[in-house]
Amino acid sequence: MDVSSPDHRLSQIQTLWSVVCQAHGDGPPEAVAAAQQQLLARYGKVVQRYLLGALRDREAADELAQEFALRFMRGDLKGADPQRGRFRDYLKGTLFHLIGDWHRRRIKDPLPLPSEHDPAEIDSDAAGSDRQFLESWRAELLEGAWSGLAGQERETGQMYYRVLRFRAEHPEMRSEEMAERLTGALARTVTATWVRQMLHRARERYAELLLDEIRQTLREPSLDEIEEELAATGLHAYCQPALAKLRSSG
Repeated sequence: MDVSSPDHRLSQIQTLWSVVCQAHGDGPPEAVAAAQQQLLARYGKVVQRYLLGALRDREAADELAQEFALRFMRGDLKGADPQRGRFRDYLKGTLFHLIGDWHRRRIKDPLPLPSEHDPAEIDSDAAGSDRQFLESWRAELLEGAWSGLAGQERETGQMYYRVLRFRAEHPEMRSEEMAERLTGALARTVTATWVRQMLHRARERYAELLLDEIRQTLREPSLDEIEEELAATGLHAYCQPALAKLRSSG
């Protein structure tokens, strides 16, 4: 089987739930520590991004991000239950509780709170908090797919990442102009036809990697569950051809 094919990768990638269980399990200390570091490295950015958006205070966000990491490493968050569903719901719930604890500590503080950090103002908009978290989560999934595409380029030499990133940074540019610019950037002559073909293949590969990112966050993902999660995160449009390809392959 082609190891770059989406159906092969979907069968090989370890889900985040399995890593969560390992990170809070009773296995060898080195395996537990490695799983913890893997999770913190992978989702530290989404934690930081969400906390900063929710608190609107960089110092407080940094403080809570460190507290999250400390609690996680101590095993205080080991109550996660994969039977409850999506990894992002577990992470969101954990961060909501962390923010709630922070607000309660601030309320007990005898010093007056600045109006822009009034917890009543923040807590009153639960829908806004959900939206902020979903936006942070969505950005992390997209960034993960970009990282995967860059990694594949380093491994294979296929220039999907550079061509697709160039298109993302210059969406108005026509293929002919892209070919001229990329000829200089890549130190090789490319044509407009080559650019169009590379963009098509790069988009396909990016969509497959995005499916991988979604799959990792689900406990036992079926294609229907993956599609539901893509719709919930507003990413369905990116992956329709890749989903159709998976369905047709069974």
